[in-house]
Formats: sequence, C-alpha cells, structure tokens
Amino acid sequence: MAGLRLGPLLRYTDGSCATVWVETDGPCTAEVRCADGARGTTRTFQVAGHHYALVPVGDLTPGTATEYEVLLDDAPVWPPPDSRFPPSVIATPTDQDGLRVAFGSCRWAAPPSGGKDKVGPDALDTLAGRVAADPRGARPDVLLLLGDQVYADETSDATRQWLAGRRDLSEPPGDQVADYEEYTRLYYESWLDPEVRWLLSTVPSCMIFDDHDVIDDWNTSAAWLADMRATDWWQERLQSGLMSYWVYQQLGNLSPDELAADPLYKSVCESPDGTDALRAFAERADADRDSVRWSYRRDFGRTRLVMVDSRAARVLEENRRAMLDQGEAAWLREQVLDDRESYDHLLIGTSLPWLLPHLVHDMEAWNSAMCGGVRGERWARRGERIRRGADLEHWSAFPSSFDALGDLIAEAGTGPGAPATVSVLSGDVHHAYVAEPSWPDRTPDAKVAQLTCSPVHNSVPLSIRLGFRFGWSAPARALGRRIARHGRCTPPAVRWRRSGGPWFGNQIMTLTLRGRSARLRLEQARTERDGTTALRVTADRELA
Repeated sequence: MAGLRLGPLLRYTDGSCATVWVETDGPCTAEVRCADGARGTTRTFQVAGHHYALVPVGDLTPGTATEYEVLLDDAPVWPPPDSRFPPSVIATPTDQDGLRVAFGSCRWAAPPSGGKDKVGPDALDTLAGRVAADPRGARPDVLLLLGDQVYADETSDATRQWLAGRRDLSEPPGDQVADYEEYTRLYYESWLDPEVRWLLSTVPSCMIFDDHDVIDDWNTSAAWLADMRATDWWQERLQSGLMSYWVYQQLGNLSPDELAADPLYKSVCESPDGTDALRAFAERADADRDSVRWSYRRDFGRTRLVMVDSRAARVLEENRRAMLDQGEAAWLREQVLDDRESYDHLLIGTSLPWLLPHLVHDMEAWNSAMCGGVRGERWARRGERIRRGADLEHWSAFPSSFDALGDLIAEAGTGPGAPATVSVLSGDVHHAYVAEPSWPDRTPDAKVAQLTCSPVHNSVPLSIRLGFRFGWSAPARALGRRIARHGRCTPPAVRWRRSGGPWFGNQIMTLTLRGRSARLRLEQARTERDGTTALRVTADRELA
C-alpha cells in the first residue's frame, strides 16, 4: 500500500477547480475528496524512482471553502489521524471578497539544531501558526514564493551528513547537491516542516526559481557560464535542478487546461518512467532557451499576476545582454497589455528587484559598461571579476532590459482602462523596501511601486544591513552618479525614491486588494519573551 511521502500542496485554484500536488512512496491512484462532494483522481507518474501526482479537482463552488482529504488507493492518508492542525481546505474566493496576496523569497529551510534557530524564527512557520490558531480569521488567498525555495549550494549540517553517506565530498561539487536524488532531499527538508506542510496544504501557492535553486549567480554572464560548463559536474547539476523544479514547483503553477495541453506532462504521465523524457527536456532548456517558457500568468478575478523568469531567459553575450530574450520580452508585453480593462491590479513577479538602492543600480550599470569594453580590455576583465564577486546581475545590470520594463510598466499604467496599481514583487536582496518610480515625460494613472520582501528565513549579516542602508542615502546617490559617469552610462529613463524601509529580518509582505484599493502590510517574525514566535507589523500603509 502506497503512503504519502510529501504534501499535499494546494497549488492552482480558481472559482471552480484546483490542483493538489503529492509525492507518494509507490505507484497508486491519488484522490482528493472534498466535503461538498467535489473530487478528483489521477494515477501517479514516476521520475527517477520517485512517484508524484497532481490531482485536478473540479466542480468547486465559487465563494466557498471546503475541507478535503487525500486518499491513495482508497486509503485515507491526509489529514493524519493525530494532526494538531485544523482541516485543510480548498477556498474559492470571489471578486467581492477581495484578494490577499502574501509574498517573499529566500527561505533557508534547515531545521534548528539543539532547539535554537541560528537565523531567527521562520516567517512562513510563524504565519502558519497564526493561521492555524484562527482558521476562520484573515488568511492569504495565495502565497507567492519568489525564488530560493531551496538552497542547492548552501546545505544544512544534516544534509551534508546525508550527502557524505552517498559520495566523497572532497570531490566537486563537494557539500552542494549534485543530482536529482539530492534535490529531493532539499524539498523534503523544506516541505516536511509540520507548520509549512500544513500551510501549503491549505493556502494556494505560485512559485518561481532564483539562483540558489540551482547555484549562486546562476547565469551571471557568458564568461561565468563558460567556466561552469568546463567542469565535469555542472551539466548534471543544472539538469537535475531544472527537472526537480518542473516536478516540485512548475507543474503546480499551471492550470488544468494548460497541463492538458502540455506535451511533456502528457509524455511523463503516460510513460512507465518519465525520467528520460524529463531529462531530454532539461537538456533542451539548457541548450536552447527559446524551447521552454518558465514564466506564466495567473488571473485572480480582477487581479493579474505575470510571473517572470529572470534567470533562465537571459541573453548573456556581452554585445547584446538582456534579462529576457526577444521571445520572452514579447510574451511579457502581451500578457501585461492583453485585455487591460479586465484587471484593476497588475502584479509583476520577478525574483530580482527592478528598482534597487541608487548606488547599487549605478554600480551595476557601470559594471555592465566596463564588461562591455567601454574602457578597454583591462577594465573588462576587472569588471567581470567584480561582477561575480559582488553579485552585480540584477535588472540594472541589463540596462536595455531595465528601461524596457520601465516603459512597459508606464504604458500599462497610463490612459483609459489603466489599472489602479502596478506592483513589481521581488525578493533576493535580504531586506525589504518600497520604491516608487516617476517618469520625466509622463505620469501614469496607476499607482506604481517596487515591493521587495526578503528573506523569509535566512541570515542578514551586519555588512548587508550597513551596505543597503548606505546604498539608499544621499551621499551614496552622489557617489553612484560619479561611478556612472566613469562608465559613460546613459542615465536611466525612470527615476525613483524609497518610500518605505529598508527593513531587515525574517519577514513577509501581504497585499490586500479590494476593488481598486490596495493596502500593504509588512510583518516580521519575532521571538517573544516566553519563547514563542509571532508576526509583528513593521509597516502598514495604503498604496491606492
């Protein structure tokens, strides 16, 4: 009899259907039964000896929340009989209910050793505790995880011990993960956490990767990629990272209709073992970025989310560097402008912030110019070393893409039918802030903001705190302008100011969207005097 190995994760939901992801310890028929009579069943599929199912559930009633259970070959496996959490539910909110969107990134999931968490309380754990304590209270309608869901290059003590039992850690890639099996270990470590497991079973989630899901500085530059491809371990690492991302994260981002039209999903499900088909897909994705699209769009009533791949879709050649290749950029434009009057709020999810502290922006623009040869070959070599050492590879390191995204946002937010808000949701930089752009040649009708929230659970060294505080300051801005002049950089087409933050800690942001109004709340996980953890409001403000 098959057992439940991981999950369930409630992934896609709309007014009438949902998908529930599970991993089992053997082949079986997975079923989701709802208290209101809705149900769905599917057979598991196999990848590299692991068994998974993405169960579609139809005939849901809009505006309701129904409890559900998971069965494997007709045997109940969820909720566990000794569960201390409330029943998991599938909720289908309506436009009248409004929408609560919680988001953040960078969750290092290693469990605390000796009962003490060296990076502080986990904001996702703490959110789960609050929702479980008051299941009828306000909860997120969707959770957006904006990258670094797992850390393939920063493993925990327990995982390193497990890796040492498989192979010699003195050989590359050392105590980083090397293959698909080792990636599964990271997901177990992250999603078997009891609070997080329950939260993900009852709050729908959307996900996108960032660099640590594969490796720090993933796709920084053409020279970086050439160095990685020269190693004897990179190809397996990248393919395993993409394969595991497709199974554990990407499938749940898609609607049942999109899944039904996906030839890879059909091939994997119909094959006795989908490993070869999935590996061939990962090989194509690496060799030809145009062959796969990791970006996706979700419409939640009158809120549109466009989640953008800002890692694998890059053009890295120095003479034509771009954050998004031509096809990806065209797709983004189409999704943003399509039937614009049908949404009141536009959310652009990108793991990397569009608007950074001014000094960081100018450093990245300068570095891009140096690496492009504006000051000669010697500066180009020096610039590449600086680029890798300082992680200078955000939108501002791709100046044409930075300006293009700004132009698109301004266009989407201007004129008849413009939404009330356009929000760029990001993480990565281990602090939170709000930045508001302005354009010298136009004033959008929509309220536009860069909303950055990171980390959910990770360290924030003093150097990061001091560096980013200085980076937003007036002296840093003046310094940045001097650096940009040395690089002969064209001034950006958009200006911006910090209107909130910087805030440091393990934290999560929530956007509450109702009608054409929007409210932002930032909460940080704190340890109370009695040893319990709680989310404390750090900022609460109206955006529109």
